[in-house]
Amino acid sequence: MKKISLTTQGLTLFVVLLFILSASSCSKRKSGEQPLMDSTYIVQYMSAEPRFKDELYWGKLFYKERAYELAWFKGHELVPQAEAFIDELSRAGEDGLDPKDYQLVDFEKLFKDFKGIKRDLEKRDSLELEIDAALTASYLNWSSDYYRGLLGPSEARKADWDIKLNKMNLSNTLTRFLNEDAKDDVDFRPNHPEYANLKKALANFREVQKAGGWPKIPANAAVREGQSSPIVPLLKNRLSNFLGKDSTVIQDKSETFSSDLKAALKKFQETSGLTATGSLNAETIRFMNVPVEDRIRQIIINMERWRWIPESFGSDYLIVNIPEFKLRVYEQGKEAMNMKVIVGKELHSTPIFNDKMEHIVIAPYWNIPPGILKDEIVPAVTANPGYLAARDMEVITSDGTVVDPGSVDWSAAGTSGFKYTVRRRPGPNNDLGNVKFIFPNSRNIYLHDTPADQLFNASKRDFSHGCVRVEKPIDLAVYLLRDVQGWNKSKIMDQIATGQEKYVPLKAKLPVYLVYFTASADADGHVRFFDDVYGHDKKLKSLYFSKL
Repeated sequence: MKKISLTTQGLTLFVVLLFILSASSCSKRKSGEQPLMDSTYIVQYMSAEPRFKDELYWGKLFYKERAYELAWFKGHELVPQAEAFIDELSRAGEDGLDPKDYQLVDFEKLFKDFKGIKRDLEKRDSLELEIDAALTASYLNWSSDYYRGLLGPSEARKADWDIKLNKMNLSNTLTRFLNEDAKDDVDFRPNHPEYANLKKALANFREVQKAGGWPKIPANAAVREGQSSPIVPLLKNRLSNFLGKDSTVIQDKSETFSSDLKAALKKFQETSGLTATGSLNAETIRFMNVPVEDRIRQIIINMERWRWIPESFGSDYLIVNIPEFKLRVYEQGKEAMNMKVIVGKELHSTPIFNDKMEHIVIAPYWNIPPGILKDEIVPAVTANPGYLAARDMEVITSDGTVVDPGSVDWSAAGTSGFKYTVRRRPGPNNDLGNVKFIFPNSRNIYLHDTPADQLFNASKRDFSHGCVRVEKPIDLAVYLLRDVQGWNKSKIMDQIATGQEKYVPLKAKLPVYLVYFTASADADGHVRFFDDVYGHDKKLKSLYFSKL
């Protein structure tokens, strides 16, 4: 692996000057003592390299918190973590990063020079300072990208990501790393297991790439169960990464489209979010023919998204993965329940953000959003004065007084100048169904029930105006109110039957994350891909790979 040296002419001069400063301080110490890092030294060293300078805050904090003791030496010997870290830098590509961005110091030369020192104690001390500063700066440069993301906050927002970003304390991270038991294997643990799973998937797909990729299934391919076809070997080859090469389906060399192969194809379709028929169709062929190089890039950008996620979700939380159309609830870090969801259509895309759920509304009114009011409701009311009454809707003033729709000036509808609220009453036809889950936010986004249950049968479920419709709203309400005295399933159903809106606060606020991951993998690196329903992947790929 090529090493990029930091020792340019200017930096050489600065190191010499620092050597003079450090030598004067070394003369005041006993010859056997470990030198201390000088605050001026670390500032000047990290300021000399732009990528190091970006992390200068952490470098200053790190040494200040350890009273300027050297971090990478004990008894004038490098700690084992130093070699482990240098090796990790060379393998940054395994994380979808570019090793050259982190190999800015010629550590091989520095280590060789250090080992060659005999009795020149001043030179030894000077090299210890330089090596210590270099290792710390290199670690902070690498860990900022590895733990918090290659792209900065403004770039993440350009990629439509508005979840509070990971603000991991890199000084603490380095301290923990150096305090690990040297007898154990030094491990660079990612914050989330999902990241580690995608890293395994990336390695697997790069092996497929090295082997020449996967075969292309002809666009018009068709084969029936029991039929022999040259398409079958192509299909088995394509499914081998999904099923595993040791699968009996893959090992079978027959060209017959067997019932086992049909079942395997159906499983592939199910896990990929495709319509699960067990038969080849245009949708499945299109999905299978995405080149392995494109899938590799897709995995890498989803690893980047995991770096943006806060260091910890907490023990209890709710998460919706928009492209997967799936909601999961976690309790004490373990999945407690999951269900299908319906998200916003592309024109009204569900935003990516996080907040905290505070209460549940049983038998809710549906307050018509301004956009829907202006674009859909007002034209209908203008054409048919009885439109609102026929749909169990009403108009109210700011104090809740119901007014005659015929007395309303609709010209300002959908703007801040409109002084009324149009809402649909609780009941079986209410667009929010029987339950609404509120996590207050400026976007007016929430989870809710829906009377259109049949839409959950679709494989691609982007039908809403931006809010998230949940498949099992009563089950979710019962679960979330399990610790709220008096609110069990029977009580909830009784309240719905009254047709009276009721706000019920949760016992504790629950973190809610609306995320956007188009690739997910299990612990063995078996990956599932989901369609980029809003085109966010395209934007993120442009931002991310322009950095490499």
